[in-house]
Amino acid sequence: MGFADLLDEVGGFGRFQMIHVTLLSIPGLLMASQNLLNNFTAGVPEHHCRIPNVTTAMNDSTTTLLRAFIPLDSSLTLSKCSRYKDTQWHLITDKLSHGNATELQTEGCADGWTYDKSEFISSIVSEWDLVCTLRPLKQMSQTIYMGGVLTGAIIFGGLSDRFGRKALLIWSYFQLALLGSFTALAPSYVVYCIFRFLTGMSVSGVILNAVSLKVEWIPTKTRTLVGTLSSFFFTFGQMVLAGVAYSLRDWRKIQMAVCLPFFIFFMYSWWFSESARWLVLNGRSEEALKLLHRVAKINGKPEMTEKITLEELESHMQKEVQSSKSIYTVFDLLRTPTMRKISMCLMVVWFSTSFAYYGLAMDLQKFGVNIYLMQVIFGAVDFPAKLVALLMLSFLGRRLTQGACLLVSASIIFANIFVPEDMQVTRTALAVLGKGFTSASFTCVYLFTGELYPTVIRQTGMGFVSTMSRIGSMAAPAVLILDDILPALPSIVYGGSAVIAGLIAFLLPETLNIPLPDTIDDVEEKWEKKNNTAEDLALQDVKQVGGAHEENNSTPAAEANPVLLNS
Repeated sequence: MGFADLLDEVGGFGRFQMIHVTLLSIPGLLMASQNLLNNFTAGVPEHHCRIPNVTTAMNDSTTTLLRAFIPLDSSLTLSKCSRYKDTQWHLITDKLSHGNATELQTEGCADGWTYDKSEFISSIVSEWDLVCTLRPLKQMSQTIYMGGVLTGAIIFGGLSDRFGRKALLIWSYFQLALLGSFTALAPSYVVYCIFRFLTGMSVSGVILNAVSLKVEWIPTKTRTLVGTLSSFFFTFGQMVLAGVAYSLRDWRKIQMAVCLPFFIFFMYSWWFSESARWLVLNGRSEEALKLLHRVAKINGKPEMTEKITLEELESHMQKEVQSSKSIYTVFDLLRTPTMRKISMCLMVVWFSTSFAYYGLAMDLQKFGVNIYLMQVIFGAVDFPAKLVALLMLSFLGRRLTQGACLLVSASIIFANIFVPEDMQVTRTALAVLGKGFTSASFTCVYLFTGELYPTVIRQTGMGFVSTMSRIGSMAAPAVLILDDILPALPSIVYGGSAVIAGLIAFLLPETLNIPLPDTIDDVEEKWEKKNNTAEDLALQDVKQVGGAHEENNSTPAAEANPVLLNS
């Protein structure tokens, strides 16, 4: 008997749970906006050196005139980072070769840049001139944001265990709404990055505590279904972002639009119920009892308010209270051989999955297709990807699904390197497939990790290995800078990482239809026993073969008649 039995008694997955899960999931529509916001707020518009006294409108006649001021690059378009030192009027009419034109003296964009406003009215790139030598600062802003997400996971994870899930969730909503809105008012790049870092911290607080409040109020048998349905809010949110960005096209307005709604989430979050399980484990059983009675009434089970007493609640929670007295740390994940192997493998898988995912999702402009359409497509592909992942997990097992998803995504990333840039449809289709398989890998690794780690240290293990995911998401934008050295280099790095992780995934134990382990000893005994069984079977086969050879060698008829040996 445990807390799950009490949840069944007060209505299982009833009216309260439906309202509770829905209200917790709605903010997920805008959580994707926070992670992928840089695609639009830091979009790079077409640009060239500003020429004083020349109109800034970018049309055919202006482009012809600009030939006297700006050289052509290798793709025979106006250079983005240089201009002629002296005006070359003859280039407008003379049919000089591209090679002769490049021999003329050039200089940097001393008067700044002119930006095309057809795709982005304003972005942090055009506002603070994050182009040419300052181009790495565009990617750095996303890395700083992901650093905030990592820091928030560490800080808010510990605080929620101390002060409760509800209190930290309410604060995270408020912090995200306030600091996210302040980001839209940032007067400089440095201030912008500071606010984005702090906003990233609050994003972690929202995700961690919302998930905990969902799980700890949902009966065990409905967790998988509810978790899958909840994840679709995040998926649909990727398409919502495309709509918001397309309609506004100004980075400050977009930033404000995806952050202001969190003030609404902050106001209704006071209705949420704190985790009753957390309250009992922290010596606040009377408060937990009141919440259970409230849930029973909302679920249409008012008679349970008299049946469930304080004594019954504490008796149901006795096992959990006893297990909570043992203190486990991150070091327990690496202390024993099997746990160490599992943890090391999962660290690589989590890192590479996130690394490849954000490597594809954070550079939509490189495909040459309308960026808003690409965002919709990239979001929509997650729906079939997650459904396919669930089917593969159910029939092929966790290990094969995890390894296959990573290896297939790697092969697609590599294949895109050899597709010419003018074949945009093919490049886009491959990128969408690659993103779909990395999404499937994410779906798998969440489930796989929860099944590999024992109950007593499951949350600690999930937090530890998912930290590698945050590091991967931080590193992904920085790798995009390598395309200055070689355009294919970022894809080689992303794909290579996925290959390594895919192969390492096959070293993990299979958990399909295997009961969840409760203790570290369970993990060690279970997988050690399987290994020993496999070794015993192999040794037995060797002995049988050896025995057969001895028998054959001791039979004169066999030696004398080769036909008998062949038969």
